[in-house]
Amino acid sequence: MAIKIEKIKEEKKKNKIIFLLKGSDEVFANTIRRLVAEEVPTLAAEDLEIKENSSALYDEMLGLRIGLCPIKTDLKSYNLKENCKCEGEGCAQCELKIGIKSSKKGYVYAEQAESSDPKCTFVFDKMPLTKLLSKQKVDIQIIATLGKGKDHAKWVPGAAFFKKEPVISIGNVSDPQTVVTSCPQNVFEIKGNKLAVIKENIYDCHLCQKCVDLDKNITLEDSDNFVYSLETWGQLNNKEILTQTAKILVEKIEEMEQLI
Repeated sequence: MAIKIEKIKEEKKKNKIIFLLKGSDEVFANTIRRLVAEEVPTLAAEDLEIKENSSALYDEMLGLRIGLCPIKTDLKSYNLKENCKCEGEGCAQCELKIGIKSSKKGYVYAEQAESSDPKCTFVFDKMPLTKLLSKQKVDIQIIATLGKGKDHAKWVPGAAFFKKEPVISIGNVSDPQTVVTSCPQNVFEIKGNKLAVIKENIYDCHLCQKCVDLDKNITLEDSDNFVYSLETWGQLNNKEILTQTAKILVEKIEEMEQLI
């Protein structure tokens, strides 16, 4: 099976990349999706010491918010605790320390946190953690560790999903304008009074068959290729996620070969 990847587009503001996966099948495509969601490690808050919290949020609610705040991850600097030389005791190679302390009235934002590693901070600076009234305070010490999405959703690096590549053929359409306005993904346009496909939007097609229902001279099928979308939450970039996924897949294959 000769697999090829062709980048369709990259939306950097949305941390999203879309590519075409050729020469594959549903099993392999879904394997990649599951490895991204379950096996690629990222940093997330694991242990919290709440020294003081007089905000309106209960300690548990505040801890939950912090736990789900994505943290920029440097995989070269940190190890999974079970693979660390300290044997899980906790050291600078498997634990990241972050402190949040504020007594100022108003919102407490993620950017106010102080990390022991400048490379690994909260992804979204303006993510609100809680809100303080006059004379209220928060003082929290956080220990973040590497983990995997199969153990908790807070370690999932992003969303990966795929669909079949759409193939559209257009004949003599009686009412092109109706097809254009009815398409939910803006796939069609009118050129010279005839219905045409907008090439840069073709991969946005959801294969809903609405255009086919409107006119029998339109056919919508799918090829053997897959349109793959990957959107990172910011802990790792898309290239890092795919590189780690490939590395993990190879390791699992090699482990299986040894077992056989």
